Amino acid sequence: MDIPSLQKALLNPKIYPDLPEKVELIETHISLVFLTPAYVYKVKKPVNFGFLDFTSLDKRKYFCQQEVKLNRRLSPNLYLGVVEITSDGERISFAGKGEVEEVAVKMKRIPEELLLDKLLERGQVDREMMRTLSERLARFYASAETNDHIKSFGKPERIKQDADENFEQTEKYVGAVLSRPVYDEIQKRTNEFFKNREPLFHRRIDSGRIRDCHGDLRLEHIFWGKEIAIFDCIEFNERFRYTDVAADIAFLAMDLDYHKRSDLSDDLIQSYIETSSDREALHLLDFYKCYRAYVRGKVESFRLDDPHIPDAEKKGAVARAKNYFELAYQYALRF
Repeated sequence: MDIPSLQKALLNPKIYPDLPEKVELIETHISLVFLTPAYVYKVKKPVNFGFLDFTSLDKRKYFCQQEVKLNRRLSPNLYLGVVEITSDGERISFAGKGEVEEVAVKMKRIPEELLLDKLLERGQVDREMMRTLSERLARFYASAETNDHIKSFGKPERIKQDADENFEQTEKYVGAVLSRPVYDEIQKRTNEFFKNREPLFHRRIDSGRIRDCHGDLRLEHIFWGKEIAIFDCIEFNERFRYTDVAADIAFLAMDLDYHKRSDLSDDLIQSYIETSSDREALHLLDFYKCYRAYVRGKVESFRLDDPHIPDAEKKGAVARAKNYFELAYQYALRF
């Protein structure tokens, strides 16, 4: 089923098991997210961006299953499972009779006002929350899986492949969301860091700091309820999740910087260092913040090529991309 037809079908409240009064839709570059008052149904788009491939139903089903499995590490009560979307003639339903048209991740719906980005907007995030969060992450990293295969993703030549891919995939946006001098300077300083700090990357491998992490640790992926739920980890590409713990927490620190709260970013990192005794992470922080900001700029840029996203939303994506690339540039000037 093509995206417009699927979108139309899943906006019909009558096909949902709980018969909600209405269904809302949130669209990203890789997903259609349908929200009822009680649940969230997340459908992966049939897209291939190189770093992810959802082009077949089998692949989408596999990665839906992976999404549930991996996210239950930090959100055990949020992810309910994978559901099939079936077609019996012209009738579309969840887990009904007929041919399986699509699959979706089913989750509990949580109050959006308790997401950390919303709390930050209202000035309700403080230093003590950063300490609680850093301690939770330190425990997660200490217990996260690691082995020789996972450690291999910490090799500088392996990480450089990811950085090079970022530059290759964003060069076409030079002039639209970042200037040529900014693009060239970030690339130059990134390459110099790999060359000059190679022993540091190997020490991180030897000290067991390369783990199966979250991969997309941002404010909007943290729910501050009675239980803290950290969700929406990277399931579609293990090389984005098998990473240095410093790279993982740098994503959240960068997001706080992006939202003009460098004070909370500093609190987060200071508390994490105290809890984990990983002082060496400080030598990598600006490098990985730059990398993470650049990735976010890239992701926002991809939205410009999506024919299903309205022009008004694309204008917002342009503004965000420019801000992320500028932030990446500022970090690059520090290493």
